[in-house]
Formats: sequence, C-alpha cells, structure tokens
Amino acid sequence: MNRQYFLLALFLFVVYWVWYLYQPFWMPLAIASLLALATSNLNILIGKYCKYKLPKSIILTLLLGLLFFAPIIYALNSLSTIMQHFDATIIDKMVDVKRHLEIPDFLGPIKPQIQDFLNGINSKEITKGILKYMTIIAKNSAGFVKDMFMILVFYFFANFYGKELVMYLKGILPFDKNSAFFQEISNVMNIVFYSTLVTAIFEGALFAIIAIVYGYDGLLFGILYGFASLIPVIGGALMWIPLSIHQLSIGNILGAWIIGLYSIIIISIVADTIIKPAIINWMNHLMIKIPSKINPIVIFFSIIAGLTSFGFWGVILGPAITTFFISFVKIYKVLLDEEKLLER
Repeated sequence: MNRQYFLLALFLFVVYWVWYLYQPFWMPLAIASLLALATSNLNILIGKYCKYKLPKSIILTLLLGLLFFAPIIYALNSLSTIMQHFDATIIDKMVDVKRHLEIPDFLGPIKPQIQDFLNGINSKEITKGILKYMTIIAKNSAGFVKDMFMILVFYFFANFYGKELVMYLKGILPFDKNSAFFQEISNVMNIVFYSTLVTAIFEGALFAIIAIVYGYDGLLFGILYGFASLIPVIGGALMWIPLSIHQLSIGNILGAWIIGLYSIIIISIVADTIIKPAIINWMNHLMIKIPSKINPIVIFFSIIAGLTSFGFWGVILGPAITTFFISFVKIYKVLLDEEKLLER
C-alpha cells in the first residue's frame, strides 16, 4: 500500500475517534472560541492596562459571565419559581378579555376570520401549552447551565492561549499571515457580539422601566425582553402584548394602552430604529479599526438563519458560519485567478 494513502487513512481514523471522544464539548468549545474572537478587541483594550495574561483572562471571563450568563440564570430561576406558583385563573381572565373586544367596521372583509380566530382561543389549551413549555425549560435548564459553565471555562483558556493558537493556525493554514481572512471573521464577530449586547441591554432596560411602573418584576421582564428583541420583527411584541392583555384583564384599560404605545413608539421606533443603530455605529468605530466588507444585510439574515437552525446559540454560530463560507469563496477565487495567471 502506498505510504501516503496509509497515513491519510490512519489520520482520518484518528480524527473520527477524536471527534467521537470530545463530541459533548464541541459546541461549548465552538461558542467559547467565537466569543473570544468577538471580544478580541476588548482583550487588546484591557491588555493596555493589564499586561499579564492570567488576570486579563479572568477579568474577561467575569465580564462575560456577568453580562451574558448571569441574566439567563436569573431568568431561569425566576421562571421556575413562577411555575411552582402558577395560577391558571390568570390565563382565564386574560382570555376572557376577548368577550369585550369589538372588531372595527373598517375591517369588514376580514372581520369573520378575526372573529373565528378569537373564538378559537381557549384558556385550557393556552394553560396546557404554557405548562408544557415551562416544563421543557425546567428539564433543559440544568443542561443549559452546564453548557454555560463549560463555555466560560473554554472562554478563559481561549483568551489565555488565544495569541498562541492564532499564530499556530496561521502557520498551518495555507494563507498569508497578513491575510484579511482572520481580520474579516474577527470584525463580523465583533459587530454581532456588540450589536446583540447593545440591543439586549438597551431595549431590555427600557421595557424594565414600564414593567416596574405597573408592578411587574422589572429585572425579569427586562431580561426576557432583551432576549426577545433578538427575534426580528415580532420579538418585542412577544413581551408587551401579554402584559397589555393582563392589564385589560384586571380592568386597567389605560395601562394596557400605555404599555402598548410605549413599547411601539419609545422602544420599537425611537430606540430600535434611531438610537440603537447610532450606538452600534459608535461602538463599531471605537472597537473595530478596519471596517468589515460583508454587507450588514447578510449578517442580519445569518442571525435569523442561526436562530432558526441552532436556537439561542445561533446568534453566534449563524454569522460565524456565513463569514467562514464567504471568506473561503473569496480565497478560492484568488487561487483560481493565480492558476489562470500561471497558465498564461
């Protein structure tokens, strides 16, 4: 047997068993590596004031845990407490609101369809669905917390050994060490990370204010709205519509209107459309020295695709996979152009 084929077969055999052995850790490892890439500029910024790798890696890990994972743990804990003291009569009162709704006459052509939809809303089915999803959350929360812990551990080591790993990859990959390939991926991950963080914190804080005004747990609803805001178009509505309906169910019509109008005008229009892009643009100029050449619309759709395919972690994985693909296509085109020049 040809020695090259034998070595190739042996290599593939070993790769399979390595993949099988570390299979439970691949996802946390990938997420941690991408998060380390996304915060690489922050790593450099902290490095100006802290020259030692160990304290710098600890600071970054603590920041990620406090900003990204602590709110999730708080939300999971609060939701489990709510589930333990769940009162189905609240759902009955909220569904009963439909009896007092009058469909406007200008919706005449679709008025029957709207009425059929309202008639089909059943409090028992809604309660059953809520309990089902809350049970799923409770079952998966332990695994989710375990994954978060593993991500933090891998994130620490990714920052601690990051420079050495990047230099090693640059050495074994067939790219120029000054290639824009690495810079492009880093830039996109920076944009996605800071955009996600700003959206969640800024819009979540705004919704927490109105939630506190009407006696709800502001921290919990702020966190939930922050994560819901990552879902394009309908994300915020998943939070403010139930609260508005709840206000209607307890007879506070004015409160329902204020929550709805505040969420649409202040958060969706002013904050999301005007203020958030300005903040993100400022942060990108502050943290990213070389602008990304990938269209923002591509990044937007990659986030949607990631959420659809991978769930919550798709916010990180979607743009990363898309960026890798686009970068490899560019590299392939360069190689083809070089071959054409050699043929001439």
